[in-house]
Amino acid sequence: MTAPRIDTDTIRRLPKAVLHDHLDGGLRPATLVELAETVGHTLPTTDPQALAQWYYEAANSGDLVRYIATFEHTLAVMQTREGLLRTAEEYVLDLAEDGVVYGEVRYAPELMLKGGLTLPEVVETVQQGLAAGMAKAAAAGTPVRVGTLLCGMRMFDRTREIADLAVAFRDAGVVGFDIAGAEDGFPPADHLAAFEYLRRESVPFTIHAGEAHGLPSIHQALQVCGAQRIGHGVRLTEDIVDGKLGRLASWVRDRRIALEMCPTSNLQTGAASSIADHPITALKDLGFRVTLNTDNRLVSGTTMTREMSLLAEEAGWTVEDLRTVTVNAVKSAFIPFDEKGALIRDVILPGYGTAL
Repeated sequence: MTAPRIDTDTIRRLPKAVLHDHLDGGLRPATLVELAETVGHTLPTTDPQALAQWYYEAANSGDLVRYIATFEHTLAVMQTREGLLRTAEEYVLDLAEDGVVYGEVRYAPELMLKGGLTLPEVVETVQQGLAAGMAKAAAAGTPVRVGTLLCGMRMFDRTREIADLAVAFRDAGVVGFDIAGAEDGFPPADHLAAFEYLRRESVPFTIHAGEAHGLPSIHQALQVCGAQRIGHGVRLTEDIVDGKLGRLASWVRDRRIALEMCPTSNLQTGAASSIADHPITALKDLGFRVTLNTDNRLVSGTTMTREMSLLAEEAGWTVEDLRTVTVNAVKSAFIPFDEKGALIRDVILPGYGTAL
């Protein structure tokens, strides 16, 4: 018997968790227009609706490098204290409005220094903005817990320095670390010193791998660098033939290593061909710990509600499937075990129980 279709309103009300979402990829179009005028930056258009469409069309190129290039405009308005405070606060409020109850936001502090801020000042400012957003969301009756991942840029040489920041701010809202940027040609092992340092300091980290580059990237991220999660990981299916798992795929599944999968983003960068055929469904059915994410909400023109709705409509996902990936995300979050348990027990499961 075919499961009944889940309507968008039901999905919007479901509690959600997102682990892979970039701060500089999720600005409100209207905010981007206002901040760009303040700092004198020229945008492709100053009409917020047209700007959102420009982003969506530019991102649908099938090219990861071009996709990343769209961040020129968002980063241009995130170089001042005012810009960072506003974008961070609005980031949290937008998650709360979408029904997200737990989120991890990531960004690269080294890309936000052109306005004269130091690396610690960037982190402090973003944390202040996030805290303000969480306070407002709680006051409005839509509480959301947001942790921060600091990113080192894999094509540059400051990852060890950013790892120091992650350690310094781990008691101030920073919950982990990542490397971001163009994957192909910039292997994670180039930054092994940063990962070894983080392991010594007991700071968890994820690594973008298995999107633009294949199995060697995932293998290196896990077996050489020691990542606790994998950002994207869509090409792990190259190690699965006729349902039979290779050694790397078995390692990932058996050790419950979370895959931070971003369907719409993967379509835009050419890492997947359609929502219906996206590897997230096959991997979920094979028992992998897959999680569902937005990656960049402005750039991809998406939300968690939209990602869930697409999978329900085009890949046949049920409420149970959506609950599974939400629980998976919280289980793999970089926060303490007791906090995760309370969130699942008190918020996630009751929220899905009303929709079943």
